[in-house]
Amino acid sequence: MATMDATAETAPPPAKPYLFHRHALAVRVTHWVNALAIFLLIMTGLNIFNAHPMLYWGEYGANPDVARQWLQIGADTNAAGQDFGFLRIGSLTVETTGVLGLSTGSNGAPSYIGYPSWATFPSYRDLATARTFHFFFAWVLIINGWLYLAFSLASGHLKKDLLPKLKELSIGNIVHDIVQHARLKFPKGEEAKRYHILQKLAYGGVVLVLIPGVILTGLTMSPGTNAAWPWLVELFGGRPSARSLHFVFANLIILFIIVHLLMVVLAGPINEIRSMITGKFRVDPETAA
Repeated sequence: MATMDATAETAPPPAKPYLFHRHALAVRVTHWVNALAIFLLIMTGLNIFNAHPMLYWGEYGANPDVARQWLQIGADTNAAGQDFGFLRIGSLTVETTGVLGLSTGSNGAPSYIGYPSWATFPSYRDLATARTFHFFFAWVLIINGWLYLAFSLASGHLKKDLLPKLKELSIGNIVHDIVQHARLKFPKGEEAKRYHILQKLAYGGVVLVLIPGVILTGLTMSPGTNAAWPWLVELFGGRPSARSLHFVFANLIILFIIVHLLMVVLAGPINEIRSMITGKFRVDPETAA
């Protein structure tokens, strides 16, 4: 008669997903205030840019200064007599009809303007209103940024979660993280609780480089700031150069937002968005390959 082996081991029950408190209240609030401020800063900034859709390097820049001009968005007429929009960067010109330079306005008529109406606030050309909202939300961004930085320093969030450790900066670790993201293999289990090197570099770059850069270059373009802090103009090599850098910083922030939203969708939008609203992040256990 067969008997059961009393020493036989039974498999442990599978681990269950659980909720982990990932984001503090201060991080969540400042994140959403930041998102609103940056969204409106971008749209009002594009409206302001449309007043003169050209960029220059140096201490001065205007329509005749072609030698100093490195970017232009505009419209022209081809040999067939057809109007077209274009983006010119240095010696490279790309036709952008329908998006930049020449697009369809809200009334259905052709609109000869840098950025289309759907990308700007207000949707029509109104420099005064755009500047008013732009300055207001710039101060919202600055104050919110100081509050976030103060919390991050006081709580250790900056050192613990955002600043990469020396061993994380190894080429091997960075390449490994790039490969994992390219294969859409996102961390599971305990590894999902912390930021990895690409996240740290991206978030740290935005918080410590791009946002301070866009704020300082924005202040440099203000005549009032020029009078109070003339060293800013010297630091950036002139107001036209500051405007160019402001544009570059802003577009890098836009690029970050696009990649950030793409990663949120690919990693699981419900879990990611919930964690930034309630602070609770669902941790799924690692499974054997």
